Amino acid sequence: MRTPKRLFDFIDIMASERPSENAVNSKINGKWVGLSTPEICDLGNKLSAKLIKMGISPGDKIAMISSTNRTEWVIADFAMSQIGGINVPIYPTISSEDYAYIMNHAEVKCCFVSDKEVLGKVREIESKCPSLENIFSFDLIKGCNHFDTLIDEIANKSAVNEIKKRKNAIDPMDLATIIYTSGTTGKPKGVMLSHNNIVSNVIASKKRLPLGYFKAKALSFLPLCHIYERMLLYLYFYSGTKIYFAESLETISENLNEIKPEFMTAVPRLLEKLFDKIIAKGELLTGIKKKLFDWAVGLGLRYEPYGKNGWWYEFQLKIARKLIFKKWQEALGGNLTTIASGSAALQPRLARVFTAAGMTVAEGYGLTETSPVISVNDMRNFQMKIGSVGPLLDDVEVKIAKDGEILCKGPNIMIGYYKDEEKTNEVIKNGYFHTGDIGQIDADGFLKITDRKKAMFKTSGGKYIAPQVIENAMKQSLLIEQIMVIGENQKFPAALIQINFEAIKTWAKEKEIILTANQAEWCKNLEIRNKVMDEINKINESFGQWEKLKEIRITPDTWSVNDGHLTPTMKLKRKILEEKYNSLIKNIYTD
Repeated sequence: MRTPKRLFDFIDIMASERPSENAVNSKINGKWVGLSTPEICDLGNKLSAKLIKMGISPGDKIAMISSTNRTEWVIADFAMSQIGGINVPIYPTISSEDYAYIMNHAEVKCCFVSDKEVLGKVREIESKCPSLENIFSFDLIKGCNHFDTLIDEIANKSAVNEIKKRKNAIDPMDLATIIYTSGTTGKPKGVMLSHNNIVSNVIASKKRLPLGYFKAKALSFLPLCHIYERMLLYLYFYSGTKIYFAESLETISENLNEIKPEFMTAVPRLLEKLFDKIIAKGELLTGIKKKLFDWAVGLGLRYEPYGKNGWWYEFQLKIARKLIFKKWQEALGGNLTTIASGSAALQPRLARVFTAAGMTVAEGYGLTETSPVISVNDMRNFQMKIGSVGPLLDDVEVKIAKDGEILCKGPNIMIGYYKDEEKTNEVIKNGYFHTGDIGQIDADGFLKITDRKKAMFKTSGGKYIAPQVIENAMKQSLLIEQIMVIGENQKFPAALIQINFEAIKTWAKEKEIILTANQAEWCKNLEIRNKVMDEINKINESFGQWEKLKEIRITPDTWSVNDGHLTPTMKLKRKILEEKYNSLIKNIYTD
């Protein structure tokens, strides 16, 4: 089989050399509807022809804004990439003002939207975007041109030679996409990735994907506007893995049981929530069932790969898998063998317990600027170590700077930031991309991330605090939904906390504590505050005296992407949280 060199090659090659039925599947009117790779090619060619007829030239920018992953996204991405169009994916949840900034900065000429809500946000800023000429919707929406009207049979016949000419003219080093990073502060930066950047990462990552050709199904629900899921989309095509797009975050459980996939991706927050739900259900058990459940979970939390715990542990694990963990697998479809976790730090306990249950959590590491994967765990060939983000990919070089920062070099490193040479030169020096993350490589070649360089701070006593390490540990408490460690230039570290309202409600009921109907008032409840502090003090024991959290303040809000507390990849927007809860922070250090 030919080796792909441009993004559109993945579908092109598979369609002609290894055609696959139901390669991409979306649920339409209650039924799963699939397209083969030849059908995707055919529809993509017709869309390419229409885009050419509309005046789309090589280098023109086309925005894609979709609330869910869907088949139309794949067709549009293929169509624009093979005629030299530049895909500019935009997170649907960001503000309409950010839509306007990105569209104007990228000089977007055409825009695809998924639904009425996204269209409404685009309409708000349409008049402020002089370069924007056309808007098309995937859903059928009154007053908006529908996607199906672009599938032009007549234009396709007259544009065959032009499409072929454009495809042949595209070099692997040409710009393929501009992805605007959500960022935790300031305006988003446009990361320019070439065809080769992403293609090289797909080919290198395939060696870590434990799926054989045409032998597996994958559920896709993390946003395709993020390079992580998008790179995996191309990887699924390259490996012949059938792709099923989840209907929404709310239907993941239902979709898993319908599809029964072998593979899925996840962010740590999803795994945390899933584990918390499992534990909450276990708490409702009684008698021997409760004892067996607790025994199995305790066993899972001690898991080490490759039989390192000895034969007696492995014997017990077989029993636990038959009696308890089998039910966990069944709840996730029954066939799930691998969960690829990325985007943020994963609690080692989650990797242990899910892997013990027979669903390997393979944690990886990367950034949008690195296309994205730098390293990833793989249970095969002793390439997994819990607590690490795995060995480096082939052709990716990493060195650790004197201050601990991870520097990366390889074919996956971005071209640069769009229209921002100054910021590009700040992060790419002597060929190495400065990740902004602090880490180390152990004697076995496994990379470990300790914190974000910018997130680390010193207390007034001169002690360094790595907040993400502490935050990750504290989220082991079922009562803590989100936490941000603070204390720069202060006497001690403290934390802002968003409690898990459901877990608090359950605890209060057990303790016969009466809570008001207004959850925002719970943050002032002294009994809740003392209970959360008790949980924190237990975890504090694993940290040095200077790292222990001395004070907390509970915020009245649910931290969310829509309200600006979190980035679309569920990372804390630290500066915004500090500004929003400035009075609470002052209260900690002035009391």
